Amino acid sequence: TAVAQEPFWADLQPRVALVERGGSLWLSCSTNCPRPERGGLETSLRRNGTQRGLRWLGRGLRGRARHPSVSNSSDSHFAERPDRVELVPLPAWQPVGENFTLSCRVPGAGPRGRVPGAGPRGSLTLTLLRGAQELIRRNFAGEPPRARGAVLTATVLARREDHGANFSCRAELDLRPHGLGLFENSSAPRELRTFALSPDSPRLIAPRLLEVGSEKPVSCSLDGLFPAPEAGIYLELGDQRLNPYVTLEGDALMATATVTASAEQEGARQLVCTVTLGGESRETRENLTIYSFPAPLLNLSEPNAPEGKMVTVTCTAGARTLVTLEGIPAAVLGQPAQLQLNVTENDDRRGFFCEAILEVDGEILSKNESAELRVLYAPALDSVGCPEQITWLEGTEASLSCVAHGVPPPNVSCVRTGEAKIVEGLLRVAREHAGTYRCEATNARDSRTITVEASLSCVAHGVPPPNVSCVRTGEAKIVEGLLRVAREHAGTYRCEATNARGSAAKNVAVTVECE
Repeated sequence: TAVAQEPFWADLQPRVALVERGGSLWLSCSTNCPRPERGGLETSLRRNGTQRGLRWLGRGLRGRARHPSVSNSSDSHFAERPDRVELVPLPAWQPVGENFTLSCRVPGAGPRGRVPGAGPRGSLTLTLLRGAQELIRRNFAGEPPRARGAVLTATVLARREDHGANFSCRAELDLRPHGLGLFENSSAPRELRTFALSPDSPRLIAPRLLEVGSEKPVSCSLDGLFPAPEAGIYLELGDQRLNPYVTLEGDALMATATVTASAEQEGARQLVCTVTLGGESRETRENLTIYSFPAPLLNLSEPNAPEGKMVTVTCTAGARTLVTLEGIPAAVLGQPAQLQLNVTENDDRRGFFCEAILEVDGEILSKNESAELRVLYAPALDSVGCPEQITWLEGTEASLSCVAHGVPPPNVSCVRTGEAKIVEGLLRVAREHAGTYRCEATNARDSRTITVEASLSCVAHGVPPPNVSCVRTGEAKIVEGLLRVAREHAGTYRCEATNARGSAAKNVAVTVECE
């Protein structure tokens, strides 16, 4: 019939469908063929119930659709929520002033579709954020519908204020125009750590030379650090790590330590200061020479020598040392310097000077030692230490003091002629103290004696001060000034004191004693 000659058709409804992934979809296939012998619906989705009629077929589906192979098809989209939003890991440390990349990825975002912009991928928006601040935003309308996943990348300049900031990515799938809702998800935040490390090397202050057994401070510092509390600073001497005291002031870090030199470390060593921050480091190295330099030894063969004794003086030091004794150097490095002398009284308390010189790393070092010689000799009593004539003032306090020279120091004792009692301490001067005294100085070497004469002078008191004149009995000449005492000076003298108020007189008997 004419109707039978018309071409058959097949129809699939709905032609376009958008269903959330995991949801279900009902497709209906129909034809105008009055008696179809074969027919069906091809799909990769899992079946979820079927209904049939003479010229139609209905089937429930779940999953992602494949285009049917009948004469008509349905563009069916199963929308996938953005359940996974991933922000690519950030650098462990990011230098301030340099760019870094933020990259966000949503795996499998959107389904396959055949109408550009019609599927969920065209409804997807990605946003990169610093904290709550939006850095860049992008939607995927007009993107190829068969693309898998979505990626958003941005280049960001690292700043100091970004240290510790959280960066994240937010995905929004807006299916409200398709009868579904707005689906949102965000990546886990990632913390950015920024840093600034000065291009300069640390300032290392340390001695060039260090003697074994001594200790000296060293210090190392570097400024221009951010964040300074995150920086590390280390000091090492050779293979030994020091334990410094670290201080922080502003953007500067300083380490101080005490270096103690041991004999095992003797020789050239390197002192190293290292500052680390953000996986980078700055380093300074200084040479430190540890040396041994014992003081020279100065030896006197007999430090306490009697007069006439031969004494040998020797100066010695280390193997690489040049010694000098009394300004005369030794002939060879490491050899002693020596001199000999026959000592006399004039050598007592003579000092000897020994100097040792050592060259270390181009620097001349010196140490010295000194010693004193004592010469043993007999006592000496002279008129300087023990005058032969002494004048005392009657009524005053005085002592008979004689000083003798000798080594060892002599003991001195004085006895008045004709008496056995030693005169000691202060005397209240009276007429009976005048006379002759014998003083004796004694030490282990010998003894010496001297005779001392003590005489009196007359002092008068009065206001105004009186004049005193003495005249020997039977003579008219006033005795004045010092006399060279002789036998004829013995006798009786009359002394008279006179002022405007009156006068007073006294007779004084003077004796002269001779050895």
